Amino acid sequence: MKHHFDTGCPLCASGDPGHYHEDRHRTYLSCPNCHLVFVPKAHHLTPSAEKNEYDLHTNDPEDPGYRRFLSRLSRPLLERLDPGQKGLDFGCGPGPVLHQLLEDHGHTMDLYDPFYARNTDVFSNIYDFITATEVVEHLHHPGREFDRLFELMRSGGWLGIMTKLILDKVSFSRWHYIRDLTHVCFYSRTTFEYIAQSYHTSLTFIGDDVILLQQ
Repeated sequence: MKHHFDTGCPLCASGDPGHYHEDRHRTYLSCPNCHLVFVPKAHHLTPSAEKNEYDLHTNDPEDPGYRRFLSRLSRPLLERLDPGQKGLDFGCGPGPVLHQLLEDHGHTMDLYDPFYARNTDVFSNIYDFITATEVVEHLHHPGREFDRLFELMRSGGWLGIMTKLILDKVSFSRWHYIRDLTHVCFYSRTTFEYIAQSYHTSLTFIGDDVILLQQ
């Protein structure tokens, strides 16, 4: 699926987004086509300000709590992977941990992050699976990135995503997730149903924040 994302919705390129919510920091728009809720470009942080926020994150690889958090994605993904698969941790962040959980089970992992692991060689590879934990809410151009991720996966490959999901407008207005100014895209189950249909993938929701898509 190829789109032009210069105007309108950054996921599906629909040109008719409507007002969804507003707070003292930002405006939030909603796409009537894919139901993505997003922050207009005018309210995005600069790259340097965005990185300053990420530098404050402290994800200790030895922290059992953080490893348990990531296992909400790694466990169901591992149940679906054949032995010895090749994976990409997309948006691995400053303290990558997920790749260790997967490599401990015999898989091999590449890392990519636009700020901390800018290894563009990964975009010349084909992967059996790709993970994106707490990443898709940060994407300024999610449509372009989903295009790229599915192009990097072999037929039958898995994309494993972890992100909090929108429930409704009332809970959105009180949601801690929108207080993080690096979060600019917000997804609901309906949005992921649109993504699955657009890329001809199967779709599985696990718990409140794990989404598995199989190419």
